Amino acid sequence: IDSTQTMIRCHLSILMGRDKLRISDVAQRTGLNRSTVTALYNETATRVELPTIESLCNLFRCQVGDLFEIVPSETEAQS
Repeated sequence: IDSTQTMIRCHLSILMGRDKLRISDVAQRTGLNRSTVTALYNETATRVELPTIESLCNLFRCQVGDLFEIVPSETEAQS
């Protein structure tokens, strides 16, 4: 990852831990592909479809900002 790039963090793992859910539970309850849930859980996803975000927000009864957070890069934070 380019160090000058802003990073978007996904808090899916935190929400799953809070509700004691496994990747398979989330995939089953949302109808999302297991690989999609895994990529978001591991923060390796490079793109996310809006219906996916909506499904996850509905499952965890949260807002988009609870699921994703913009984290400024080191260089942005220092300027």
